[in-house]
Amino acid sequence: MQALARLGYAVNGLLHILIAGIAIAVALGGSGGESADQSGALGQLASSPGGVFVLWTVVVGLAALGLWLLLSAFLLKGGDPKKKWSHRASEIGKAVVYFLLAATASTFASGGSTSSSASASDASAQLLAAPGGVVLLVVVGLGVLAIAVYFVQKGARQKFTEDISVPGGTTGRAIIALGVVGYVAKGIALAVVGVLVVIAAVTLDPSKSSGLDGALKSLIALPYGGLVLGTISVGLMAYGGYCFARAWRARL
Repeated sequence: MQALARLGYAVNGLLHILIAGIAIAVALGGSGGESADQSGALGQLASSPGGVFVLWTVVVGLAALGLWLLLSAFLLKGGDPKKKWSHRASEIGKAVVYFLLAATASTFASGGSTSSSASASDASAQLLAAPGGVVLLVVVGLGVLAIAVYFVQKGARQKFTEDISVPGGTTGRAIIALGVVGYVAKGIALAVVGVLVVIAAVTLDPSKSSGLDGALKSLIALPYGGLVLGTISVGLMAYGGYCFARAWRARL
């Protein structure tokens, strides 16, 4: 299980590097119509030689990591009961995310496809159609913003070093640099996602909420948008590199 959980961190890193590559292409003026999110990354793998094998490896790794986090949440012993339950909620939430990613990857591995941005817009539309949907969607957006703040502060304060055994010397400094840049960049990207969700709620336009792909591509409209998107993309690539380091040095 430990080995498979480490595989999960590695394939998560691979997906982030692929997403960053698509986003860099967008920043340079074209992406070939690919989505700068998990669907785009999985689509790239599906179209590559040996892609089906890699995709099933991604499925196994992500599902195993989700299961590891779920088991860790309930097998935790000792400590402050309040912190224990907050830790459990966090681990369960992350486990659900990895299970969903594994399910998406299995769709591509089986020869199908799906669009994360379309799914986000559809989910937003369903929420808006429900009683109190505007408030619910605002709460979702604020929740994403809270997660974004968590990523930024975890990177800026180097709290991620609690998750790994940092080696000494140049290697350790390089891993810390990747973690700082990666966590901050991912936090900024998630913050844009959260802002777009809130905008979708306020304007009653679910198409505004288009997930990570829409968030990254919306940055192009900003002054020096290509430079901004390129910088964040390099940060996401750094996060992918950190995930590989975590696969190697994670405290499990």
